[in-house]
Amino acid sequence: MVTKIASGKTLRGNVLKPQTKIHGDEENIYIWDMATIHTTYPGDLRTKAIHVQSGEAIITDAPVDNEGRGEAFSPTDLLAASLGSCMITIMGIRSRKRNITIDGCRAEITKIMASDPRRVSEVHVELYFPDVDYTPEDKKILEDAAMNCPVAKSLHPDIIQRINFHYSK
Repeated sequence: MVTKIASGKTLRGNVLKPQTKIHGDEENIYIWDMATIHTTYPGDLRTKAIHVQSGEAIITDAPVDNEGRGEAFSPTDLLAASLGSCMITIMGIRSRKRNITIDGCRAEITKIMASDPRRVSEVHVELYFPDVDYTPEDKKILEDAAMNCPVAKSLHPDIIQRINFHYSK
């Protein structure tokens, strides 16, 4: 949604962040309403999502089993990828505060679809840690961070989350 305001007016007391997209003429200013992502549909079952702050783009494509070409992530692939990425990010935040290294940590993610209605029914995340001698306390901190990441807590309870932690030592 685009909000039109007259030049020199405030936007209901909101302070505009430097990354806010503003354009207009001398009379009017148009502001994208603080969106995080702008998504467009160029056609052919494909979308382009642009992260407003960074300008980075992600293309999605409908999967082959749902009339698409399968040439990019599907929206449900991104849902599954978001879970693994969020888990690693939150573990990174917690580990940095405690001087625990997880550099090189990786996730292998499997998405299971169901039908009637078509939806994600399960997401399996296998988390692999670098060759570090983690203490039992370190492991508890990392696992708690992963299991309580915002995406894990935002997914519908009907979506089964199977999470496994693999430590080399």
